[in-house]
Amino acid sequence: MNIAAAQSGGPTCAINASLAGVFSEASRNEQIDKIYGSINGIEGIINDRLVEMSSIIKSNKDLELLKLTPSTVLGSCRFKLPDADNNSEVYEKIISCFKRNNIDIFFYIGGNDSMDTVCKLSEYFKKNNINVKVIGIPKTIDNDLMCTDHTPGFGSAAKYVAATVQEIARDSSVYSVKSVTVVEIMGRDAGWLTASTCVLKANDENAPHLIYLPETPFSVERFLEDVKRMLVEHNAVVVAVSEGLKLSDGEYAAEEFQSGHDDAFGHKYLSGIGKCLENIVRKEIGCKVRSIELNVMQRCASHMASKTDVDESVKIGEEAVKAAVKGETGKMMAFKRISDRPYFSEIVTVDAKEVANKERLFPKEWINNQGNNVTAFALDYFLPLIQGEVNVLMENGMPVHLKIPNWF
Repeated sequence: MNIAAAQSGGPTCAINASLAGVFSEASRNEQIDKIYGSINGIEGIINDRLVEMSSIIKSNKDLELLKLTPSTVLGSCRFKLPDADNNSEVYEKIISCFKRNNIDIFFYIGGNDSMDTVCKLSEYFKKNNINVKVIGIPKTIDNDLMCTDHTPGFGSAAKYVAATVQEIARDSSVYSVKSVTVVEIMGRDAGWLTASTCVLKANDENAPHLIYLPETPFSVERFLEDVKRMLVEHNAVVVAVSEGLKLSDGEYAAEEFQSGHDDAFGHKYLSGIGKCLENIVRKEIGCKVRSIELNVMQRCASHMASKTDVDESVKIGEEAVKAAVKGETGKMMAFKRISDRPYFSEIVTVDAKEVANKERLFPKEWINNQGNNVTAFALDYFLPLIQGEVNVLMENGMPVHLKIPNWF
């Protein structure tokens, strides 16, 4: 049989590790002949833009480089499959591509929107007696997928964000004047990544002094009170905020800074809360203040990758191949945590329909009563996911990435 894999949604620094896991396990399986990669997610299947993965991964060195190369080597997309009842033409194109290339298994590496594609394809194939297995492999730095303890890519993003906040704290503490630094971190509706900055407490760091998440209604008045109180205790205050902070009426706190545009799945493009709060602090408090938006660095900092994250990302790709060969379809691979100390998790399959188009929010019981920080339960959850350092191959003082043709 032949198989195909595609990557979708926002990149991470571990999504290629999952692809490497698929390739490794498929290469060892005598039932599998060709391993295809789809250029730009499901769009590559629709447009019949496939590449044999052996043309990308030509050696063990290439495979190791792929594991630590950030972003998506096959490209990505944010394409929403239409309902088959309303538009079956696109499904016929997908079937035609699979038949033409003798593809029996399709792996889709992505987030909750990508699991929508897994569900729609697997249900269409079942309904029409088409023997193609479809398996979802999770990824997202947002860590907001249902039915899994955590997601590949999150641990590395959390490690980078926490390390960066620590460095910001060092930088901001050298002056005698009072200062506030607002660090804007990705997270539209779920505050997992922002909350993960609490891991610095394990090393007796004070920063971030305040943490604000989308799960708790944001109040500018309470924010100013919190900052003023922290400025009494600390010369330099560092505040971690999720980009998707919402007011009590459900509107985004930085609405005036938004583009107003949505992606194909109806999600708003967000940014600006850091600058918004910077302006408010400058006007209402008058101290030295700056905002820092970490932006895409959060999801592509492979030089700060968590070894635990990379190893698990490879493993979940391998397990996806095993599950598909056994006949499973319409499933997403998931992590089930067994223990925190020592950390141990196992990989299971869950119904993709339980994940598609849903979000797992940061637990409100892990947020303190004041809504401006997180509890020790969060620290215990996050710490195992950022453990270990990867051996980055360096050349001329810079990390080496797997070089691929310019398909896009």
